[in-house]
Amino acid sequence: MKNIILTEMNRVAKILVSALVFIGLTGTAVYAQTADPVIFNKDANNKKQRPFIVDKKEYPFKSNWFEKDGISMHYIDEGEGIPIVLTHGNPDWSFLNRNIIKQLSGEARVIAYDLPGFGFSDTPQNFDYTPQEYVEWISALLFEHLKLDKFIIVVQDWGGPTGLSVATSNPDHILGLVISNTWAWKAEGKMVEFSMQMRTPEMEQKVIDENFFATALMQSSINEKSRNNKAITDAYAMPFPTKESRRATAAFPQQITLAEPWLEKLEGKLSTLKDKPVELIFGLKDDVVASQHIQDKWRTYFPKAPVQLLPDAGHFTQEDSPESFVFSLRRMMKKIKSGE
Repeated sequence: MKNIILTEMNRVAKILVSALVFIGLTGTAVYAQTADPVIFNKDANNKKQRPFIVDKKEYPFKSNWFEKDGISMHYIDEGEGIPIVLTHGNPDWSFLNRNIIKQLSGEARVIAYDLPGFGFSDTPQNFDYTPQEYVEWISALLFEHLKLDKFIIVVQDWGGPTGLSVATSNPDHILGLVISNTWAWKAEGKMVEFSMQMRTPEMEQKVIDENFFATALMQSSINEKSRNNKAITDAYAMPFPTKESRRATAAFPQQITLAEPWLEKLEGKLSTLKDKPVELIFGLKDDVVASQHIQDKWRTYFPKAPVQLLPDAGHFTQEDSPESFVFSLRRMMKKIKSGE
């Protein structure tokens, strides 16, 4: 058994290293952010600058800021109607959801945040980058700052455990859920292998030194058109210009196994959402959190949920197939409005 585990860990390591070779990155990557000289906030009186420049054709939304304990959490809030909260995971930010926002902000209120340490958001001092800490920030934004009553939540990657933790703790606030390429239980199989590999000093250093998650791994995991668009790849890399800024991207994969007790408790609360409208979306090029086993497990919790299987989409389904989310959300909003 020990030899089998070692063999599997070596296989995962080879996949990770091959991603680096694919992108052609070597050595330490440290670069300077340039704050956007254009103040682009929805509140004209707020003169806070974005910490880096993003292509405004790709990401045309004005910024909003939630201030808590001297830290600014950035979010997008576009349109009117049923609120839709778009989560994100690692190593991305609200930019991942940009095409969903563009298509739905004319018919709903679409909210997409950047977790602390990601995107335009600040990083708190003495932060441990645990999912529990992120849940506190998400909850504060949605309930204390935005004072949302009822909303749909869309989850993917670490947006799954964090967003579903918020949802299961506040089920009366949830109108519906769209779930894609994520999990909400103690990890198994390839996820454990991946997490254990990323907990090794060598791989942690690779993430810190080379911005591995936001460059090599991200670019090897998204569709070719996005991968070849510098405005898009820059948007994913730029939030992490220094070694210190990459600690969040290193911590999340480690938390897959480090947060096992918390994840087990989360699974026990999924039943609080059993009567909610749910849509499932799986990018099938991702055999880690869209495996047949994980698909089947989600179906056991939500057996009536419509399922979209996307053979040409990978892990970052919002990047590869935003139209699938738009389809699911429109169908869900139609049911909610009709009282079905």
